[in-house]
Amino acid sequence: MRGAPALYLITDRRACARPLPDEIGRTLEGLDGAHVAVQLREKDLTARELFRVGGEVLSVCRRYGVPLLINDRVDVAMALGAHGVHLGGGSLPACEVRRIWPEAFIGVSCHSAAQVHERAPGADFATWGPVFATPSKASYGPPVGTTGLDDALSVGLPLVALGGIDEANATGVRPGGFAGIACIRAVFSSPEPHRAARRLLAAFQAADRE
Repeated sequence: MRGAPALYLITDRRACARPLPDEIGRTLEGLDGAHVAVQLREKDLTARELFRVGGEVLSVCRRYGVPLLINDRVDVAMALGAHGVHLGGGSLPACEVRRIWPEAFIGVSCHSAAQVHERAPGADFATWGPVFATPSKASYGPPVGTTGLDDALSVGLPLVALGGIDEANATGVRPGGFAGIACIRAVFSSPEPHRAARRLLAAFQAADRE
């Protein structure tokens, strides 16, 4: 099993000012790949389209030594030779993916302690949220914040804070027990995504120095 990324970049090509592979390449410049992972989350694409875009993104990620996880589509992830997959509530269970793909880097989405207990087997880490209000996670209801977090952490699965994370609050989530932060618009909506990503990672890691 691997640990969680300190910075988990989740794509939204519609928020990008440039083609997605170019935007990811620019974002990863100057980042330490050992602390970063990318999730390709483009749910509107067909399997064929996702395979094409995924191949371009994977080439960029390999150049920077950053693992690429494909959202939900285990078949596309394996066909691409991606590093792993991120699984939601309607996806295959992580334990079943682990059985057919032992070396996969597997993340799971969780919005409550009960879901962490249920989805942890076979996973390397889980995203937890939304921690703060964010338009991209409005369909999940009000932010969960840290309600039930101690129970979730007792499972022993590294948790990555998701939802409304920005430079102003990234430092504050670290003491709660989170192993990383996940970002979509805070990076990919920025006119300078590479600077935004570096600042976010630095803000999160700053809690270790306080």
